[in-house]
Amino acid sequence: MTSAIRPSVRGLVLAAGMALMLTGCDYWPPALQAQIEQLKAEVQTAAAERASLDNQLKDAVKAKEEIQSRLDELSRLNHELAGNIATLKQALDAEREKIAKLGKSGTKAAPKAAAKPAPAQKKPSAKTQAKAHAKKKV
Repeated sequence: MTSAIRPSVRGLVLAAGMALMLTGCDYWPPALQAQIEQLKAEVQTAAAERASLDNQLKDAVKAKEEIQSRLDELSRLNHELAGNIATLKQALDAEREKIAKLGKSGTKAAPKAAAKPAPAQKKPSAKTQAKAHAKKKV
């Protein structure tokens, strides 16, 4: 009779063990709970740092784009001004050639005119200089 009871007891114990395995265990040791809480706090801190770094990255990208657009604008203006300078140099060279031609033909007819010194330029007053300086600032 003991041999007949033993297999059924074994089956019963085995069934109870399987039931416990399927339901799980709700007991967490205090040290494990503390470790889990510490890890959760570290995850929250890391998430906050990441959000802060993301915001800094967005600000840096925005500043880079603003600087790049300003650089593009200044490059365009530089190109335009270089074109204007080239045009003005050509016009100046043409005027110098005209003056040289007039000077050659004018020296034979009026040598006294070439010997006259150029009139001295007046120095602008302090008021005029202050106005010009104010206009440059604007």
